Amino acid sequence: MQIAKNSVAAFHYTLTDDQGQVIDSSEGREPLTYLHGSGQIVPGLEKQMEGRASGDKFSADVAPEEGYGVHHAQLMQEVPIAAFQGVDDIQPGMQFQGRGPQGEINVTVSRVEGDKVFIDGNHPLAGKTLHFAIEVTGVRAATDEELAHGHVHGAGGHHH
Repeated sequence: MQIAKNSVAAFHYTLTDDQGQVIDSSEGREPLTYLHGSGQIVPGLEKQMEGRASGDKFSADVAPEEGYGVHHAQLMQEVPIAAFQGVDDIQPGMQFQGRGPQGEINVTVSRVEGDKVFIDGNHPLAGKTLHFAIEVTGVRAATDEELAHGHVHGAGGHHH
């Protein structure tokens, strides 16, 4: 069976950056399982998974526009340290949830200077080309319940 809309695919992956540094990997864990066509993985990878079958191994490069998006300068801001009430020691790399014009947003502290905190609301991988090494480990038809819920159930998936 080939990966197509409404199929459940399982795969192992290693994600690296342009310098070949490993960003994330499923090594030592269960394969990632998703419902194809439901937007559960980045669009550029989902497109390259289409038509693959169990046992396929391939490399997939995903441009920022089809990955975690381009980097938006307007999502970088300077805020007063007083905005972080109850946090004693703010350090670069810390992540917080805040409120933006479109609702909740996750931000990462990029630097702290005196009483100013510089935050970035971009996804940490925004603006980066994603390099995947993929091994498809399984493909099956989604169940009616999985289709109704919009995600995978059972082994490697979501449980209710």
